[in-house]
Amino acid sequence: MKNIVLFSLLLTGFFGVSQQKTTGDVPLSPNNGITANFTLDNATSKVTLILKGPADRWFGLGIGVSAGFGMASGDAVVYSSVTTPKLTDRNFVGFTQPPLDSSQDWTIVSDVVSGTIRTLTLTRALTNSDPNDYQMPYATTNSISFAGPRPANATNTVAPHGGTANVGYATASFSAVLGVNDVHAADNKIVLYPNPAKETVNFKNADRIKSIDIYETTGRKLRTVKLNGESISVSDLKSGTYYFEITLKDGTLSFEKLIKE
Repeated sequence: MKNIVLFSLLLTGFFGVSQQKTTGDVPLSPNNGITANFTLDNATSKVTLILKGPADRWFGLGIGVSAGFGMASGDAVVYSSVTTPKLTDRNFVGFTQPPLDSSQDWTIVSDVVSGTIRTLTLTRALTNSDPNDYQMPYATTNSISFAGPRPANATNTVAPHGGTANVGYATASFSAVLGVNDVHAADNKIVLYPNPAKETVNFKNADRIKSIDIYETTGRKLRTVKLNGESISVSDLKSGTYYFEITLKDGTLSFEKLIKE
């Protein structure tokens, strides 16, 4: 049974390698020139927001707000080149100019203008004690809704944005970010296929395998197999679930589950 417990732990560990997840670049709809990209980092407990908007005017992003509720309430971050600081942490209250938060939690990492587009890289803690901030705990934040306001005409005076025509909305899901080490580990992982199987099981990266121990779900070991080639026969196994403890030539272990038809 200890082998099955170990299998479960290692399998969980493999799929939990990634420490970051991201929305990727998400343009707002209807298109008003604003794009947002959220990346959550579990290791640093930080969120990075790459926010793009028109370079000739103020613009912002309402976080945790969605179409239908407009910009009437919610967390907000607003950029204007003439305010001090240029980036302000705000909250929407009704349809007036969004007031400043008492706590300014976002930090500008970079501010770059290319042509007509300004790209801001911002960072903040995933969670904090500010009641006006949208909280983004890593484990439970799997999607996010946001809205981006901007004025109809070129101006850096922050004021009500001038109607729904100047607001775009989006809802995005987070996907895991695989780093170089994660991708390398996935490429070198022992994988068995097909699964479920009837007669024969093949192994990806079979050249790394020294031996295979096959266990029932009860933890009882059935046999040890020396791999000859890239496949083994499982025709004698009854229908059910089996666990493979795979000893690699470098002495490490890999674990796979097989469903036998």
